Amino acid sequence: MKPYTLGIYEKAMPAELSWKEKMETAKAAGYDFIEISIDETEEKLKRLDMGKQERLELVRLMYETGMPIRTMCLSGHRKYPLGSSQPEVSGRGMEIMEKALELAEDLGIRIIQLARFAKNLKKAVEMAAAKGIVLGFETMETPFMNTVQKSMKYVNLVDSLYLNVYPDLGNITNAAKAEGGDVLKDLETGRGRLAAMHLKETVPGKFREIPFGTGHVDFESSIRKAWELGVRRYVTEFWYTGSPAWKEDIDFAVKMMTEILDRQTV
Repeated sequence: MKPYTLGIYEKAMPAELSWKEKMETAKAAGYDFIEISIDETEEKLKRLDMGKQERLELVRLMYETGMPIRTMCLSGHRKYPLGSSQPEVSGRGMEIMEKALELAEDLGIRIIQLARFAKNLKKAVEMAAAKGIVLGFETMETPFMNTVQKSMKYVNLVDSLYLNVYPDLGNITNAAKAEGGDVLKDLETGRGRLAAMHLKETVPGKFREIPFGTGHVDFESSIRKAWELGVRRYVTEFWYTGSPAWKEDIDFAVKMMTEILDRQTV
């Protein structure tokens, strides 16, 4: 049994691929699992309403290809915040939360990364606890919650095993650069409460579509620190941008991160 698992963010692959093709691509590259995206687009939100047969087929494909879906990036709350002052919006947000938990339970997803939260957070955590699914705050791109330390304020307030932090290494690196912080010290503030980690490349002021190895994220020292803190589940987060060399980009990402992670096991 491997001492860690490395997943790939679904959006690193072309959207037009079928689930089977995505699973086969991830398997061939050497990944252990896929992170499914439930973003604010209607196309992705419709996944929450897939029927029993469709869910069963997805599980069957996981077994057939040997490539499970084990984490979820739930960013649909950007459009439907849980704490919106408009009842119809916050109601839709809670509906999304409930349906996401049901989908996670059916597919075997262990961790859901949350992009937004508000006054209904405690209720959402109680719903997750009932299903045994861990929620993890994403450290976001905005100053409101762009560090582990800021996220931990709310984790401590709720005080549940089912609410932790799912840090984005690229975002906390940019936050440290902008605010004069230290990435390793920031990770330390989440000791015992880091559910998983997004491995993403960034440059100062830019948060997306930066190729691995061309930015300023210190993956070596940050992964070493995360490993010391007990993190054993990682996801390479990057995006398919239309490049004909997208498979090579995937191969590069998994090779780069696997080599760093393997060094932690020695």
